[in-house]
Amino acid sequence: MALTSPLATDPRHLGALKLQASTDPKAAVREAAKQFEALFMQELMKSMRAATMSSGMLDNEAGKLGREMLDQQYATQLTGMPGGLADAIARQLERQMGGADAPQVAMPAGGFTLPTRPITVPRAALAPAGAAGAPQAGAGGARDYQVDFIATMSDAARSAEAKTGIPAEFMVAQAAHESGWGRHQIKNADGSTSHNVFGIKATGGWNGPVAEVTTTEFIDGEPRKVVAKFRAYGSYREAFDDYARLMTNSPRYSGVIANGSTAEGFAQGLQRAGYATDPAYAEKLTNMINTTLRVQRSYG
Repeated sequence: MALTSPLATDPRHLGALKLQASTDPKAAVREAAKQFEALFMQELMKSMRAATMSSGMLDNEAGKLGREMLDQQYATQLTGMPGGLADAIARQLERQMGGADAPQVAMPAGGFTLPTRPITVPRAALAPAGAAGAPQAGAGGARDYQVDFIATMSDAARSAEAKTGIPAEFMVAQAAHESGWGRHQIKNADGSTSHNVFGIKATGGWNGPVAEVTTTEFIDGEPRKVVAKFRAYGSYREAFDDYARLMTNSPRYSGVIANGSTAEGFAQGLQRAGYATDPAYAEKLTNMINTTLRVQRSYG
């Protein structure tokens, strides 16, 4: 890996980028924006490390070189995330190229404004290579729909947490798992959402609205398509409130409440209680909880 961005130091790379601009301007704009973001992230990592690290045994030329290489690796991993600085720069340049009369991203002399959704550098990125929690090469960034889903569900989840003691993040993760991050929600007959992000069926004396859809159930260990009736709500807050009642009022889920302080205990408790027929439900839900927590840490 080169120690610095090729755009900043390699004339051949700059010449290739100029040639690309003459044949594919939009691709050249995106590449230039990514290169600028990589330089910015390297400087950001350098500043953060200078502010958090004290001198010690590794405060020598070899140690500094190793930290610079590590910082560049982290900066490269953090570059190009959806909604990041590169996207903002690319949009700005494309507007200028196209003469669009759209709001501009402010670029004052000596600096610039970051996108509306801030970029948060995980503190683990400042840990030494190989340390627990340090970001791994190839780890992908969150998608906008994941960030938006978490933001939409957060208030309702906090209310349900106060009633059940189950961490809000775990319930948001379960809702994300059941609804495909909100992209595959149970729909009413008219196509509107039922707000049922937990996949709760219309059983147990339910007298409210119902949405009837085709779903997958595991019968004798085999997945099968069946038509089932699900509860429908007027809002996500109603869905989380009903979920909280189910967890606290049904003896069936007492184990979930008792062991719900950890991701594994929560997920395994739900599977033991028969919340879903999928034999791998606990494993899938635990993975989703970890993904949700990672998105929250990265995007704040």
